[in-house]
Amino acid sequence: MTSFDTSPQLNVWRALAALAVVFVMLATTGWTAVRHQRETTALQTSRSAWEHGRLGGHLLPDPGSAPARLARFFATLTTAQRAALAHDYPLAVGNMNGAPVELRYRANRTALLQQTRLERARMHDKRLSASGQQLAERRLQRYTSMSAGDRQILAFDPDGSGRVAEVFGSLDKAERISVVVPGVDTDLLTFQRTNRKYSAPVGMAQALYAAENEASPSTRTAVIAWADYTSPDGLGIDSATAMRAENGAVRLNALLTALPGTAPVSMFCHSYGSVVCGVAAHAMPDRVADIAVAGSPGMRVENAAQLGTDARVWAMRDADDWVQDVPHLEVGGLGHGEDPMARVFGARVLSSREAKGHGGYFEPGTDSLRNLAEIGTGAYHSVECAADHVACTVGLSDTPEAGRA
Repeated sequence: MTSFDTSPQLNVWRALAALAVVFVMLATTGWTAVRHQRETTALQTSRSAWEHGRLGGHLLPDPGSAPARLARFFATLTTAQRAALAHDYPLAVGNMNGAPVELRYRANRTALLQQTRLERARMHDKRLSASGQQLAERRLQRYTSMSAGDRQILAFDPDGSGRVAEVFGSLDKAERISVVVPGVDTDLLTFQRTNRKYSAPVGMAQALYAAENEASPSTRTAVIAWADYTSPDGLGIDSATAMRAENGAVRLNALLTALPGTAPVSMFCHSYGSVVCGVAAHAMPDRVADIAVAGSPGMRVENAAQLGTDARVWAMRDADDWVQDVPHLEVGGLGHGEDPMARVFGARVLSSREAKGHGGYFEPGTDSLRNLAEIGTGAYHSVECAADHVACTVGLSDTPEAGRA
């Protein structure tokens, strides 16, 4: 073999070729999903109406203002005035960081009911194709479920394939808050599933909330299923780059900055969601105590220190998870960097026994879910390390303020 054959340039191209082959193979084995997009400006229309609206003769504040300023504005209003704003500008209020969470739930319920009526009409619109009418029926079913009186929808945007976030527990009263960040092919229609329930954001969050209550019944917890970003479609080029993650990271940190109270926050980031968390990490508020990744293709850095956060960094991967075969590198924007499971990365590596492959980390009865729940409740002494990483809890205590690494 000549010296040219072993050149750094050739090695780079070989790595890129391997990465492309892996993604093509995965995409052609059922992972790539075709999304049906439809144009709507419902959220933009609601925000525009807010911007031109008045209350008591005064202009309303800029909906893009800092959450603290918006929180102060809502604090000056009467209950009736808040209710009127939620009724008149439901999508604007329902997606407004800084608005009281209970008001956001109320506004989003109104918005969902409005969208339900639109989709019901679309189901019988003869100008639509049969597939278009079927899509309207599916969206109608999703909106009907989400608008049930006991559901707490923190964010809702029907534009395109849709974005949504839901809360389990009380954010206002929580002593610990967990945020679940999902990966590819996440939208309104995949936000909740009957089959493979615990591979969808709602199932993940429900399982984590139940496991946290079991792990520490005396700790008041809240869990957010956060699908309020536009995720990549399947395992194409979008999932191999940080473009979707960069946009998602801005939205994620906007949420974290606006969370009520001062309770410690733990991030649970699955698959491409770990790329979002990696990009967002350096700007996360100090109250974020943990970032735990499961089935991660990488976090866009070469080691945990480069994340630029004081939060504890945890990682887990099931032995049957296909993501272990994805080349862990980043060249020219393609790929997501070092494997968070690698010793050189410096994460605290957890056991994920019985995790059931890439989509099974939140399955009840698994080591992976138990470990995530222990982290979510701050019971660090109870987590189980991976067999070859027995020191993952060294230097930690169970007090929320201590032991960061």
